[in-house]
Amino acid sequence: MKAAFFDLDKTVIAKASIAAFGRPFRRGGLINRRVLLRAAISQLLFLQFGADEERLARIRESMLALTKGWERDRVREIVRETLLETIEPLIYKEALELMEAHWRAGDRVYLVSASPEEIVLPLADLLGADGAVCSQGEVDEQGCYTGRMAFYAYGPAKAEGMAELAARHGLDLAGSSAYSDSATDLPMLEAVGHPVAVNPDRPLAKVARERGWEVRQFTKPVRLRDRVTVRTPVLTSLGLVVGAMVLLWRGRRARLAAPPAGGGLGGSRPRRDPARTPA
Repeated sequence: MKAAFFDLDKTVIAKASIAAFGRPFRRGGLINRRVLLRAAISQLLFLQFGADEERLARIRESMLALTKGWERDRVREIVRETLLETIEPLIYKEALELMEAHWRAGDRVYLVSASPEEIVLPLADLLGADGAVCSQGEVDEQGCYTGRMAFYAYGPAKAEGMAELAARHGLDLAGSSAYSDSATDLPMLEAVGHPVAVNPDRPLAKVARERGWEVRQFTKPVRLRDRVTVRTPVLTSLGLVVGAMVLLWRGRRARLAAPPAGGGLGGSRPRRDPARTPA
């Protein structure tokens, strides 16, 4: 079985996912206006210049220091309550179409991101992804973040997580695809037979040219509620999406009822696998 692995920031969504939750975290009392302003500036720099290893390390350490003492359950609650308003409008139409094409071909689809599981897993549910490789913060006995990482899904760790998924589910990495925007994800792209540079930063664009990799530009963020081809979204109490959820459910039922074409999905495969859990 083949799979498609999608990086998150600037590949599936048009913004850094952690920065996108600045306002919800402020409303929830976790951060103040000054921190929110710093996040906005960092987001502009990220979109303009990308993020090299040194910059990512600084961002990671500042985020870990900031989150020390936060209750994990409170963070999860805020993310799930605000996911649609925060992330859903930022999802690239082109990424959704690619995911749908992979599902129709019978492939599994995974998110692979250095962002924390509190953000990545609900988004994977929203998109109907089969699983995720993502970072996990260390939590103490009281359920609060310690300011340290239990697992950091960055660089080679992404490729390691993909290899574990492949071993667990019999995935053919040589026949699989990976999509990312950053040269920091070269291990992830090199782990598959079909690497694709999406909105690549300059170093990745150079590597893609030298190696003859496919390059794609994603430019059209779209709301999931405006599409009926994405698989079952995450359940939410927001009344404004109930109608869209019904349409999505009906569309999925119609696809599953139809005979699979060219080794399609069929109706027996589970919708998603658990995320990677480090030992």
